[in-house]
Amino acid sequence: MTADQWTIVFYLDESGGSPVGEFLGRLDPKTQARFIRSIELLVLRNVQASEPLVRHLEGKIWELRQESQTSTYRLLYFFASGRRVVFLHGFQKKTQKTPRREIEVAQRRLAIFMSQEEGE
Repeated sequence: MTADQWTIVFYLDESGGSPVGEFLGRLDPKTQARFIRSIELLVLRNVQASEPLVRHLEGKIWELRQESQTSTYRLLYFFASGRRVVFLHGFQKKTQKTPRREIEVAQRRLAIFMSQEEGE
C-alpha cells in the first residue's frame, strides 16, 4: 500500500459487530459484487468521487449509491483523518429522498466513532 492510498474502515458497534458488513452479507451475490466494485472506485477517487457513484447528504455524511434490478441500496460514510473512508450504515432505499432516520443512524455512529478515536 502506498502512502497516498485510502483505506476502508467499517464502523464497529459496542459488541464488535459490523452493521455495514452484516448488511452487505444479506445482499444477493450480484449486488454484493456491484458494491465491492463501487467501494473500489470510491477508494480510487476518494474526495473527487461524484454522482452517480456518490452524493453528499449533509455535514460529513455521504452516500455510496447502488441499484439492483429490483431495489436501491445506500451505504452511508464519511472521510476520516489518515485517508480513511469509514462506512457507517447500509440500508435499502424505498423512497425518493433518503429517510431522515437513516441519516440519523449514520450521524450517531459518526459521533461514537469520533469519540472512540479521541479516547485512544
